[in-house]
Amino acid sequence: MGLLKQITAPVRSLVRFPLFQLAIVVAVILFLQAADATSALGRIFTGLDKLVGATVDLFAAVFNVRSFTKSWLTSGFWIGYVYLACLLILYLARLAIGALVDLIGRHNAFWLRTAIARERGIAAYRAWLPFEKIRPPHIPQPQWEEAFAWPANNKPPYPPLAQRMLLGVIINVAVVLAIAVALQVLTPFPVLTWFVQLIKMLFG
Repeated sequence: MGLLKQITAPVRSLVRFPLFQLAIVVAVILFLQAADATSALGRIFTGLDKLVGATVDLFAAVFNVRSFTKSWLTSGFWIGYVYLACLLILYLARLAIGALVDLIGRHNAFWLRTAIARERGIAAYRAWLPFEKIRPPHIPQPQWEEAFAWPANNKPPYPPLAQRMLLGVIINVAVVLAIAVALQVLTPFPVLTWFVQLIKMLFG
């Protein structure tokens, strides 16, 4: 497993490069555009085209959009939507691969349980080291780990997923509102007014 990661490290570094990701997204858009309108890829392109058009029209209803701005908005939303779709596909693929590796390790398929366990053990030890470095000498290691890392009831020492997602949404909304208020007060751009108009249009 470690050897495989070392072999694929240059490829993974290239895939993480932002310009390479942008080139892949543009290539996907051009590939969808070249597809036949009656095919599945053509229908996907048509649906995305309608979504981008509706989003640009929504922005055009909030503030003045001319030809130059409209072209940039169209290109930006095309790239953004396809990029989000690719991220979602990669996330689902990662979940599927992780579940497959778990299944292989649990049933020792292809005799890979030892390799998988060794790789995950190394990762767990590397993640555990910074936590262990701050343990006071007078606190025993089992007590320290039970208090902060591995509780006795086997429940994770962090809030549930729904609570973490709600907190993340609240923090992001607060940051966006703070930036909008700062732009409204300190610059000539009425960003907060645009947000209010957009909310009224969506929910009014």
